[in-house]
Amino acid sequence: MMQPNLLALYGLKFNPFAQDIPVEAVFVPPKLDHFCWRIEHGLAREGGFAMVHGDPGSGKSVALRLLHQRLTRLPDLMVGSITHPQSSLSDFYRELSDIFAVPIKPQNRWGGFKALRERWLAHLDASRRRCVLLIDEAQEMSAPVLSELRLLASARFDSQALLCVVLAGDARLPDKFTRDDLIPLGSRIRSRLGLDAATVDELHACLSHLLASAGNASLMTEPLRQTLCEHAAGNHRILMNLAGELLAQAAQRELPQIDEKLYLETFTATPTRRSAR
Repeated sequence: MMQPNLLALYGLKFNPFAQDIPVEAVFVPPKLDHFCWRIEHGLAREGGFAMVHGDPGSGKSVALRLLHQRLTRLPDLMVGSITHPQSSLSDFYRELSDIFAVPIKPQNRWGGFKALRERWLAHLDASRRRCVLLIDEAQEMSAPVLSELRLLASARFDSQALLCVVLAGDARLPDKFTRDDLIPLGSRIRSRLGLDAATVDELHACLSHLLASAGNASLMTEPLRQTLCEHAAGNHRILMNLAGELLAQAAQRELPQIDEKLYLETFTATPTRRSAR
């Protein structure tokens, strides 16, 4: 996060290019808004699996942050998140025990299996909503853990979903579900959000939204915004890194506005003359 005096220099409430921007400032394109609505009004009540997938920097973790905020605003809904997707099966049970406040003995997997399902059923009876489990970097999860999660989350011969699970990961995640042992789980994914490379217009809308939300819509000139979006390779993270570097350069020089001249000075490599041999 930038220092307060640097934020004050440009009248910013927060650094619009930092990773930890307020969730309220996140740019929400229509397909992300629909996915979140689908979870809030569908799977949180009905249960089942959903998936967010895309290349690094495409906005998967931001999507989970937004979804988490929306879900936690719903009354009587329990929302948990897995922080160590690489866990072994026993450690996975330990983490579920911590998330849902269910005492479990790792050496007694059947006891843990039964206790978790009873906890989820009690929540369903009390709130008429399923508990929600969010898992980022889900491509790191092992096949045995994913298979166990599938079995944990359903009852009555697979006719009753006990949990709503949202898996987020890179391109390896959907590929994972083509494996023979994970096809049963892949076939149960009811809602998918694929985050492809963003268009220049989509990046421009995101950049303009962030600047306005941070409190200075005119911080960057329009030609610079267009240039940044054209050179971001359709990737939100690259766009934020480029813009963040320019903001730091401008603040150091105390420039009143960030323009294309600063972009050229910052990112255009100066050719070096080879020394004579």
